[in-house]
Amino acid sequence: MMMNRHKWTVNEQANFLRRTGELLARGYPIALAIESIALQLPSKRKEELNDCLEELKKGLPFHVALNNLGFQKDLVGYVYFAEQHGCFADALLEGSELALLKDKDLHKLLKLLQYPALLIVITGFLFIFVENTLLPRFTSLFSSLGLEANFFMNVVYAFDRYFPIVIGMLLFTLSLGAMYYLLIFRKLTVLKQRAHLVRIPIVGRILKLLFTHYFSIQLSFLLSGGLSVSEALLLFEQNLRHPFYSHLAAAIKSKLITGERLESILATMSYFEKEFPMIVKHGQENGKLEQELLFFSKHCITNMEEMIQKRLATIQPILYIIIGFLVVSMYLAILLPMFHLLDGI
Repeated sequence: MMMNRHKWTVNEQANFLRRTGELLARGYPIALAIESIALQLPSKRKEELNDCLEELKKGLPFHVALNNLGFQKDLVGYVYFAEQHGCFADALLEGSELALLKDKDLHKLLKLLQYPALLIVITGFLFIFVENTLLPRFTSLFSSLGLEANFFMNVVYAFDRYFPIVIGMLLFTLSLGAMYYLLIFRKLTVLKQRAHLVRIPIVGRILKLLFTHYFSIQLSFLLSGGLSVSEALLLFEQNLRHPFYSHLAAAIKSKLITGERLESILATMSYFEKEFPMIVKHGQENGKLEQELLFFSKHCITNMEEMIQKRLATIQPILYIIIGFLVVSMYLAILLPMFHLLDGI
């Protein structure tokens, strides 16, 4: 219960595994590495890591101890496979690097949206004031003088008319999505769920890169540890904390038994990047499959980072253009009628 009292942030989890991996690479045993790191952490973390050490002394695997600490499933998975193939330090460093990358991108997205969100709120209040107070007076004045409303007044009124419709459609779509999830999606097998998810524009491509990275790098480490492909897939299958990869490995194994080639099997699966089967085939032909997989896993992460950066760089300008156009329209909707009135004097 003590270990579940204080939730570890993603940054804390990744940094702990990174420092553990660095100490292991220098020749530290796992217990001594954890003790050394605990000395530099707050008292609440020291207590939790002391409990973790006690569990390790009783023979509990490190990945189970981390799971009890509340660590992310992906990080626990890295540790699980590291315990099987022996490349412990490298696996911990790779896992921590990926977790830090995902955490950094999430914070970057939130930071990117903070200022536009504030502008949207301020603009919303301004719009309500202009649309409900000022424009009706100008509209009635224009009507009494026999003048037509200008373009920008029409823009503001159109926005007021259609914006609630857009919000209603959005809420309706979200409701349909929630119903689909509760009534259909949740009842699908884990493989069919992932097959549906990778079809989503943009998000699906990022998921493909993540799935390909995780599967290829873990398979690379396992093969480097001297295991065959079948033995590596068996370890994937036995890792029940990751149902997707467990079922995926079972599906691949069952097809391998029938005589199908690994690259042909992977080519039929929509969860992976389209180049993945070719990478596997090339690695098998030149006898360096584990190195090819390791190289391609890093390529996937690089692609994912570049893709996320491009999408984030697109979001903010679009929001600014929409907000700016609305503000300018409100400003000119008020200013232009004043010029017309001055010209009539």
